[in-house]
Amino acid sequence: MASDKTTLPTTEDEWRVRLSPDEFRVLRQGATEPAWRGEYVDTKTEGMYQCRACGADLYPSDTKFDSHCGWPSFDDAIPGAIKEIEDRSLGMVRTEIQCARCGSHLGHVFKGEMMTPKNTRHCVNSLSIRLDPK
Repeated sequence: MASDKTTLPTTEDEWRVRLSPDEFRVLRQGATEPAWRGEYVDTKTEGMYQCRACGADLYPSDTKFDSHCGWPSFDDAIPGAIKEIEDRSLGMVRTEIQCARCGSHLGHVFKGEMMTPKNTRHCVNSLSIRLDPK
C-alpha cells in the first residue's frame, strides 16, 4: 500500500483510503461535481493548481479565465501534465482530460469556442485540483 503522499497508490482501494468519498467519485470514477459549487470557480489567487490526487503541477493561475460555465476554466496546461482521451460516455464525443502522472479525471477540454486567444477551455472540477498559492 502507498504509505506516503509521494508514493502513488496502485489500486483503487488504496486511492479510496487517500481521497475523500467526493474526491474519489470525481478523480477515480470520472464523475462531475455540480456547477457553481466548487471552491475554485471564482478564485483569482495567484499560484499553481495541482492534481488533488497526486500533487502534480497542472495549471499556472495565469491560465485560468472566467468562462461562466460553472467550473474552473484554464486555456492551457503545463506541457506534458495532461493527457487527453476520447470520451463517448454521454452519447456524444468529448475529450476527457486526466492527470498524466496518476490518471485521475480532471474534467473535459473544449476547443473552438473562441473564449481565449488559445481557443481552448479546460473545464476542470474543483475537486480534481488544489491551489498552491504564491
